[in-house]
Amino acid sequence: MLVHGDALLLVVAALLLDTAIGDPDWLWRRAPHPVVWIGNGIGWLERRLNRESWSKHRRKLAGVLTVVILVAVSVLVGALLSDLLHGHWLGFIAEALIASTLIAQRSLYQHVARVHLAFTEGGLPAARKAVAMIVGRDPERLDEAGVARAAIESTAENFSDGIVAPVFWLALLGLPGLIAYKAISTADSMIGHRTDRYVDFGWAAARLDDLVNLVPARLSGVLVAIAAPIASGSIATSMKTMFRDARQHRSPNAGWPESAMAGALGIALSGPRVYPEGVANEPYLNADGRRAEPNDIRRSLRVYAAACTLEIVVYATLALLI
Repeated sequence: MLVHGDALLLVVAALLLDTAIGDPDWLWRRAPHPVVWIGNGIGWLERRLNRESWSKHRRKLAGVLTVVILVAVSVLVGALLSDLLHGHWLGFIAEALIASTLIAQRSLYQHVARVHLAFTEGGLPAARKAVAMIVGRDPERLDEAGVARAAIESTAENFSDGIVAPVFWLALLGLPGLIAYKAISTADSMIGHRTDRYVDFGWAAARLDDLVNLVPARLSGVLVAIAAPIASGSIATSMKTMFRDARQHRSPNAGWPESAMAGALGIALSGPRVYPEGVANEPYLNADGRRAEPNDIRRSLRVYAAACTLEIVVYATLALLI
């Protein structure tokens, strides 16, 4: 088991490696990404335990069992890796490399930046195609402001559950915590839906995902607010918007970084959205803000990059103090 100081150093090393390397395409074209392994395991369990002939109660219990198995296996794998690699500097580097594959700093920046670049090079049609790679809503129903809003919301929400949350659990529990978090998050994205097939079976995955993101989501909102001046925003305005509007979001967690980003950029986010399965009539965050524009994507990335840098500085400082 890692002591806290070692865990914090591991966090800093993993974040720096992810910043420098990210997810190299050449590697993951030749070997399955760890999240793919996790997803394959979830799919295997779902096919065997989510029976349409079962009652709602039985399917919910099967979903609970699925989550228990996922977390248990994840913690076991993480613990075995930690024990195998701990105690040597080469092992530390290997552990940091493994951890970096489960953090999405660089890849998130690249995916969102492609939407801004698409606007510049190909206009709205190209931007719709680019944003379809990172959001689930119907891109053909999005106007210019809708595409910009979708990209910015994805930046804010994924900063929380793709960077701040996995790093939080890595710092708290080492590799077992990080791998377990990614398993929970992946399960939520695969089975935590309110469709007929998953509303009962995916209930446990969705609720546990809400729980493990409670603290990280609020931390991510604070980091975004502190980074607001990098885009000519106000820390106070961003904080005020976050505490006023975060709970209006349908998610108990996503509203925190999204409303902080809305306040930082002075724009309205969330609001009604069209998905393939229907329309989500959600209230706006920072409703008095202006409509999002393509240039706001670039501004959101500046805030995002500053918040990521701030996170590294915080963990590095804690590592030196503990």
